[in-house]
Amino acid sequence: MKTDLRHRLILASLVAVSLCASAALPAFGAERGPLPRTGVAPVETEARVIVKFKADSALMRALSVSGATNGPQHASALSQRLGLSLADGRAVGPRTQVLRSSGLSSAELAAQLSAQADVESAEVDERKYAVGVSVNDPLFLNTANAQTPAAGQWYLQAPGATLVSAINAPAAWAVTTGTSSLVVADIDTGVRFDHPDLTNKLIAGRNFVSTNGTSQTGWSADASDPGDFTTMTNQCVDKAAPQGSSWHGTQTAGLIGAETNNAIGMASAGYNVKVQPVRVLAACGGFDSDIQAAMRWAGGLEVPGVPPNPTPARVLNMSLGSSGACSPGYQTVIDELAVASPPVVVVVAAGNDGLTVGTPANCTGVIAVVGVRHTGTKVGYSDLGPKATISAPAGNCVNSSGTCIYPILTTSNSGTTTPVATSAGGAIYTSGGSDASLGTSFSAPLVSGTVGLMLSANGSLTPTQVRAALQSTARAFPSTGEGLIQQTTGGPFVPVSACTAPTSTAQNYECYCTTSTCGAGLLDAGAATTAAATIHASVNPSTTSVVAGATVNLDALGSWPSGDATASLTYQWAITNGAAFASLTSSTSSAATLQTSTAGSVDVTLTVTDSTGKQASSKATISISAAPTATASGGGGAMDLGWLLGWLASVIGVWLVMRRRK
Repeated sequence: MKTDLRHRLILASLVAVSLCASAALPAFGAERGPLPRTGVAPVETEARVIVKFKADSALMRALSVSGATNGPQHASALSQRLGLSLADGRAVGPRTQVLRSSGLSSAELAAQLSAQADVESAEVDERKYAVGVSVNDPLFLNTANAQTPAAGQWYLQAPGATLVSAINAPAAWAVTTGTSSLVVADIDTGVRFDHPDLTNKLIAGRNFVSTNGTSQTGWSADASDPGDFTTMTNQCVDKAAPQGSSWHGTQTAGLIGAETNNAIGMASAGYNVKVQPVRVLAACGGFDSDIQAAMRWAGGLEVPGVPPNPTPARVLNMSLGSSGACSPGYQTVIDELAVASPPVVVVVAAGNDGLTVGTPANCTGVIAVVGVRHTGTKVGYSDLGPKATISAPAGNCVNSSGTCIYPILTTSNSGTTTPVATSAGGAIYTSGGSDASLGTSFSAPLVSGTVGLMLSANGSLTPTQVRAALQSTARAFPSTGEGLIQQTTGGPFVPVSACTAPTSTAQNYECYCTTSTCGAGLLDAGAATTAAATIHASVNPSTTSVVAGATVNLDALGSWPSGDATASLTYQWAITNGAAFASLTSSTSSAATLQTSTAGSVDVTLTVTDSTGKQASSKATISISAAPTATASGGGGAMDLGWLLGWLASVIGVWLVMRRRK
């Protein structure tokens, strides 16, 4: 993306300034990444709150009686109750809308609305920012040798000694090149529909950028990116200077689904999958309410006043976010998408601040993607932490200046503000120069494209199963092999160390990933797609260590059929070792109960069979300890019979003595 990408795009900003010359050892700050956010936090110009009303509330009953179809618009009623001037914003869901006011902060308005009996929740409407098959695309291996980076699309290659984190896309394409009926929604800045590597791969999307937050303007059927440039300092109330356009959505869309094997340009991770652009980010980022409505629409859920999506997506790519905890609004939408028909997988970039994984990447149920260097270590700018799911290439330069060696090449536009037409040279691919593409925004679409292949190979997978397949097939992080780095400006050169748990201080230097900081491992698209297409058995015990006499619940929810089967499985549970210590109360359903009896070790094996006759098995081992015996102790144990009789004798003796004294 462009060097002048606005500083405000803190979670998905992608590009670094390119300097001149090179360095043998990267020093602190020399590993180029997305431009950091500058200035101060935006100042509120109005209070904005996302309000969800209780289903049985008086306001929702009145709405039902009125027959209104555009969702809740309760500003008038609440204005009278609160003595505030409230304005209706868009309806985000059947029971959710935006309410706006002035003269108080969003947090203050949210607190007042939360106290209303009709309101289920009220939260501040914050902003998010843009955080084996023949392939003849010349930039895939840079066969033309005419453009930087010289490494071409290194991140799609088979991994090796140099390209440790490459995702092995050719192995995935040997399983499936994806199906054009599989849709990945790219929730971003929109897209340039005239790019020749995207024209045939895009389907109709929608624009959810509100121009002034009201229900009458803003949203439309046009998902094209007009440019997200700013023209004056402080235009976004953050003190930032004017910025050029990023073409962020065009870049992420290219990684997901640029037309592949068409003898022009680049290849994409998703090969044949379709991309649905959904515009939510503009010059000053995007509001949570717009983004949540876009997520609902893209996944086939209802958004009041908006025609249903005729081609709902199975995957949402979200290369955007901000700092902070996951809000109830995002969590609700993600939960609803997970149980939609069909269910929707949500992939989110971790963020580019070197801090803890941002939001909505830290919401439960999403696939949060950390960025790694070509050598498999965490790239300095990437966020990290226990909320991470998996890691994928984010782009890095190695050299502190000059042409970037390992950026993420992708589709873009040459316009600095408004788009330049393809006929005038507007359709370009980012290079290793001043437009080098770097950031976790690019890690996420590599995962999204892979998930598109996985669901093309097996459409019965749930989001939980997709996550399990990605994590179980991830390659291990390297723990040795790197040189020396500076962790502080002007500090000594020290060996690369293991990443540590995130704190309030940015961990913005290269480090060795661990499973507690960067997810399960390095994305392996080939292994994940192979696993998705293959029948899989999984035993999930409620515990693996119990006391004799206790029960253990077992389920097979992580199991799935092969890709060429229907979504049905049959189940067979058996104790294959230690039958003397326990028994099964069920043997042919997707869940079973193990009743333990005596101490020992028990192996429970699950065998699943799909409609094609394919089988897979999985085993869980349960350790059973002896039940504690009842003993009398100073610590208050249970009384045994001998102790009890002795105590009674003592009491009787005392009673007789006292009786004689009377």
